[in-house]
Amino acid sequence: MKLILDRPRCEGHGLCEEVAAQLLHIDDEGYAAIDVNEISTANLAAAQAAARVCPVAALKLVEGEAT
Repeated sequence: MKLILDRPRCEGHGLCEEVAAQLLHIDDEGYAAIDVNEISTANLAAAQAAARVCPVAALKLVEGEAT
Protein backbone atom coordinates (compact mmCIF):
# COMPACT_ATOMS: atom_id res chain seq x y z
CA MET A 1 0.00 0.00 0.00
CA LYS A 2 1.09 3.56 -0.54
CA LEU A 3 -0.23 6.95 0.49
CA ILE A 4 -0.63 9.43 -2.37
CA LEU A 5 -0.76 13.20 -1.86
CA ASP A 6 -2.49 15.51 -4.31
CA ARG A 7 -0.23 18.45 -3.43
CA PRO A 8 -2.20 21.16 -5.30
CA ARG A 9 -5.34 20.11 -3.43
CA CYS A 10 -3.66 20.23 0.02
CA GLU A 11 -4.62 23.32 2.02
CA GLY A 12 -2.33 22.61 4.98
CA HIS A 13 -4.97 21.94 7.63
CA GLY A 14 -2.57 19.53 9.37
CA LEU A 15 -5.17 17.01 10.50
CA CYS A 16 -3.29 14.24 8.70
CA GLU A 17 -0.14 14.96 10.69
CA GLU A 18 -2.12 14.84 13.93
CA VAL A 19 -3.30 11.28 13.26
CA ALA A 20 -0.27 9.92 11.36
CA ALA A 21 2.87 11.81 12.34
CA GLN A 22 4.89 8.64 11.78
CA LEU A 23 3.95 8.76 8.08
CA LEU A 24 3.94 12.42 7.12
CA HIS A 25 4.63 15.94 8.32
CA ILE A 26 3.71 19.50 7.49
CA ASP A 27 6.60 21.04 5.55
CA ASP A 28 8.11 24.53 5.79
CA GLU A 29 5.54 25.83 3.30
CA GLY A 30 2.67 24.55 5.44
CA TYR A 31 1.64 21.58 3.31
CA ALA A 32 1.63 17.84 3.88
CA ALA A 33 4.73 15.86 2.90
CA ILE A 34 4.79 12.06 2.95
CA ASP A 35 7.81 10.54 4.72
CA VAL A 36 7.41 6.84 3.80
CA ASN A 37 7.26 5.03 0.46
CA GLU A 38 5.40 1.91 1.56
CA ILE A 39 2.71 1.66 4.22
CA SER A 40 3.45 -1.27 6.51
CA THR A 41 0.74 -3.37 8.09
CA ALA A 42 1.57 -1.73 11.41
CA ASN A 43 0.91 1.73 9.95
CA LEU A 44 -2.11 0.88 7.83
CA ALA A 45 -4.68 2.18 10.34
CA ALA A 46 -2.79 5.48 10.66
CA ALA A 47 -2.64 5.87 6.87
CA GLN A 48 -6.36 5.18 6.57
CA ALA A 49 -7.07 7.74 9.29
CA ALA A 50 -4.90 10.37 7.58
CA ALA A 51 -6.78 9.95 4.31
CA ARG A 52 -10.12 9.97 6.10
CA VAL A 53 -9.56 13.16 8.14
CA CYS A 54 -8.33 15.31 5.24
CA PRO A 55 -11.12 17.86 4.69
CA VAL A 56 -10.16 18.39 1.04
CA ALA A 57 -9.44 14.72 0.17
CA ALA A 58 -5.81 15.43 -0.74
CA LEU A 59 -4.64 12.04 0.53
CA LYS A 60 -5.49 8.66 -0.94
CA LEU A 61 -4.41 5.18 0.09
CA VAL A 62 -3.84 2.90 -2.90
CA GLU A 63 -2.79 -0.69 -3.52
CA GLY A 64 0.56 -1.35 -5.10
CA GLU A 65 4.20 -0.59 -4.74
CA ALA A 66 5.62 2.89 -4.37
CA THR A 67 7.19 4.30 -7.51
